[in-house]
Amino acid sequence: MTNLIEKLSGLYGPIIEKLEKFGAPAADLAVRFWVGLVFFRSGLQKLDGWESTLFLFEYEYVLPIIPFELAAYLGTASELAMPLFLFVGLAARLAAVPLLGMAMTIQFILGANNAAYNDFNHFAWMTFLLVIIARGPGMLSIDHWLRQKFMAAKD
Repeated sequence: MTNLIEKLSGLYGPIIEKLEKFGAPAADLAVRFWVGLVFFRSGLQKLDGWESTLFLFEYEYVLPIIPFELAAYLGTASELAMPLFLFVGLAARLAAVPLLGMAMTIQFILGANNAAYNDFNHFAWMTFLLVIIARGPGMLSIDHWLRQKFMAAKD
């Protein structure tokens, strides 16, 4: 029995090393692309039907304080620009912040009185954006490359 445990533990270490070397960076990249794509597609939809977008922001997505036109422009611009930063992993933590704010607004302000907004997807988006903010974009990113380049230059 001890021999079997030793053999299994001997296999476990190399598997973990491979996962850390290849799996984690791939997972970080997949998270950035998946959540970025969700917001980017939404921004393209808003652009495609701009009159409808303005109507929705005026009557459906009513936000406190911000005029509906400004909210429509800011929301659409954020949904189109921030995912581009996520895709390449440049200032990814910063790019995730407005998208997290948008997802929270959708869920907790707009969705507070509307059952249609109470959707698991918003919580998944918020979770993935929090992971990007907390962990960074991962090894397959411009941020990582810049950090490696400039940290090596300091030494």
